[in-house]
Amino acid sequence: MRKWKTLGAAAGLAMTLVAAGCGNDDSASGSFSEQVDYKITGIEAGAGVMKATEKALEDYETLEGWTLQPSSSGAMATELGNAIEDEEPIIITGWTPHWMFSKYDLKYLEDPKGSFGEEETINTMTRQGFADDMPDANKVLDQFNWTTEDMGEVMLEVSNGTDPAEAARNWVDNNPDKVAEWTDGVEKGSGDVSLAYVEWDSEVASTNVMKVVLDDLGFNTTITPIDNAVMWQSVAQGEADAMVAAWLPTTHGDLYDQYKDQVVDLGPNLEGAKTGLVVPDYVDADSIEDLEAK
Repeated sequence: MRKWKTLGAAAGLAMTLVAAGCGNDDSASGSFSEQVDYKITGIEAGAGVMKATEKALEDYETLEGWTLQPSSSGAMATELGNAIEDEEPIIITGWTPHWMFSKYDLKYLEDPKGSFGEEETINTMTRQGFADDMPDANKVLDQFNWTTEDMGEVMLEVSNGTDPAEAARNWVDNNPDKVAEWTDGVEKGSGDVSLAYVEWDSEVASTNVMKVVLDDLGFNTTITPIDNAVMWQSVAQGEADAMVAAWLPTTHGDLYDQYKDQVVDLGPNLEGAKTGLVVPDYVDADSIEDLEAK
């Protein structure tokens, strides 16, 4: 998930991780648990994936005594990259779409108790009255739909150092057929459109792409990164016109319940989003139940 992921101060994470013993005997998973010091490397406190991880800590006996270490999306990705470079064990709060799945060989730990819920969708929400005020822009937003692979291309380019606006422009220029589906029936636009988004990698990608598409049609589009709750509130109160960043039903479920009568749900713009506990492929654990209580 971007996951799952409000802006917060990046906490310094210090882990003593030992590469040896990711294991090939019956004590392998226990050795892994000890090597990561029974800590899960998280992101911003309050993010949906963090709340789900807190639930997993309660649901699984194998996670008894474990701690969830908050940080930020960027700090988590840095810790992951450092661990993989040295082939050391690590366990993180992860989500897809995310560029790290394109860059590294990773796997979700199976979640037999369903603490992280089922696959999610990312939905487009607009303020009430937007369709009447800006029917052409609303039509584009309503027709916006892409895949995790599409989003991953943009996210990976950004992670490699390309400015998000430039990466979005590159993707739009390279995918004219898909963009034509979103803009079908809209020849030219005009007027101001404001999009709010939470600054997760996934939503940075989707919102910048939508800005390029709307601007190319003639709209004057502004995009504003804000906190999760403020994003929902701004659309509900009409301070922003729309967002393409609503993770449902779990990640933003509480916010959706709070604001669903004040926003218009245009439906999914992406399907197959997921959250959970993630480890490198070389780690000898496949399920949360393979871990060991402290």
